[in-house]
Amino acid sequence: MNFQWQQYPENMKRLLKLTTPIFISQLAVSGMGLADIIMAGLVSDADVSAIAVSNSIYFPLFLFVLGILNAITPTVSYLNGSSQRHLIAHQIRQGFWIVTGLSIPLITIYLNSNLILEFMQTPAEFSGKTAQYLMALSIGLIPALLSVNLRCMNDGLSNPKPAMIITFIGLLLNIPLNYIFIFGKFGLPEMGAVGCGVATAIVNWIMFGLMLHYCYTNQSQKDIKLFDKWIEMPNRETLLKLFKLGTPIGFALFTEVMLFATSSLIISPLGAQVVASHQIALQTSSLFFMIPLSFGIATTILVGQTLGQKNIEGAKHLSYHALFTGVMLAIFFACVIFLCRNLLPHAFTSDPTSIAIASSLLIFAAIYQIPDALQVVCNGILRGYKYTKPTLTITIFCYWLVGMPFGYILSMTDWLGKPMAASGFWIMFCISLSIAATLLFYQMRKIQAVPEDTLIQRLERIK
Repeated sequence: MNFQWQQYPENMKRLLKLTTPIFISQLAVSGMGLADIIMAGLVSDADVSAIAVSNSIYFPLFLFVLGILNAITPTVSYLNGSSQRHLIAHQIRQGFWIVTGLSIPLITIYLNSNLILEFMQTPAEFSGKTAQYLMALSIGLIPALLSVNLRCMNDGLSNPKPAMIITFIGLLLNIPLNYIFIFGKFGLPEMGAVGCGVATAIVNWIMFGLMLHYCYTNQSQKDIKLFDKWIEMPNRETLLKLFKLGTPIGFALFTEVMLFATSSLIISPLGAQVVASHQIALQTSSLFFMIPLSFGIATTILVGQTLGQKNIEGAKHLSYHALFTGVMLAIFFACVIFLCRNLLPHAFTSDPTSIAIASSLLIFAAIYQIPDALQVVCNGILRGYKYTKPTLTITIFCYWLVGMPFGYILSMTDWLGKPMAASGFWIMFCISLSIAATLLFYQMRKIQAVPEDTLIQRLERIK
C-alpha cells in the first residue's frame, strides 16, 4: 500500500477543519454529563451513583437509536459528493419515522426502570433517585433524537458548526439549570441527582428548537427543500436501506456501551464509593476520547464524499492518514491521563477512598485510549464505505463473548484469584478493545481491496 504521504498535509487540513467543530460539539455533550457528575457530587456519592446507574440504562438504548440514525450521515455525504442533493430531504423525513417508532419502547423501558434496578439488586440508598432520574430524562428523549436526525444531515453536508454552537449553548444552559433543580432555587424543591435529569430534558427541547430553526432558515440548504413537506409517509425501501446500514452501527454502539454500562450495574452491590470511582474513570476517559471520536466522524464524512466523487484511491489514502493521526493523538492523551491520574479524581469527589480507587483505574483508562482510537477511526472509515455489517459481529464477540464474561470473573469471583472489583472490568476493557481494533482494521483492508467498478456499483445500489 502506497500511503501517499505527500497528500497527508492536505488531508489533515480537511479532516481538522471538520474535526474541530465536531470535537467542540462532542465536548459540550460530554461536558453536560461531566457537569451532572460534578454537581451531583456536591450533594453525595449516592447521587453520583444514581446518575452512573441511570446512564447505564439510558445511554445504551439511546445510542442504539442514535447509531441507526447515523446511517444518514454517510448517506448524505455520498449524495452530496455525487451531486445528488435532491435526494437528501427524503432521507431526513424518513429519519423522523425511525425516531418516532423507536422512541416508544425506549420511553416505556425508562418509565419502568425500577424493575431493572430490583433485578440488579441496586442499593436502596440510590435506586429511588435512579428511577426518578430516568423518568425525567424520558421527557426529553424525542427532541434529543430529532436533533440527532437534523445534525446527521448537516454533518453529511460537511456543516458541523451549527451542532457545535447549539450544543455549546446547551452546555451553558445546563449548568445553571442543574444548580436550580439540584439545590432547589427559586422556590423549587431540592431534587439532587433527579434535578440533573429535569435540566437535561429542558435543554434537549431547547436544542431541538434551535436546530430546527437553523435548518429552516439556512439559505445554503434551500435547494434540498427539506421543509417543502414537513412530513411524508413512511417509505419501505428507504427505511429498509437505512436500517440495513444503521442497525449494525446501532447494535455496535449498544454492545460497546453496554459493556461499560453493565459493568456499573454489576459492581453496584459493592457500594457507592466503588461505583462512583468507576464512573469517574469512565467520565475522564470519555472526555479524552472525544478527539479520536470526532476524527472518526469527520473521516466518515470525507470518505463518503470522496467515494461519491468516485475517487477510490483518494478514499484509501485519506483512511490511512486519519488512522495515523488518531492513534498519535491517543498516545498523547494516554500519557496525559497516566501522569495526571492522582489529580483528575479530585474534580469529581473529595472522598479519599473514591479518589484512591479512581486513580488506580485511570492507569487502565490511559492504556485503552490507543486501541479505542484505532477502532473508532476504523469504524468511521467503514461507515464511509457503507460497510457496517461486520462491526456488529466483531463488537458482540469482543465485548460480550470476551469482555463481559471475563470481566465479571475477574471482578466478582475468585475463580482466577482474588476478586479485583472494578479493576477486573478495566483489564478486560483494554483486551476487548485491542481485539476489536485488530478485527476492524482487517475489515477495512478487505473492503478497500474490492475492485473499483464493483465498489462503485455497490455504493450506488445502497445510496
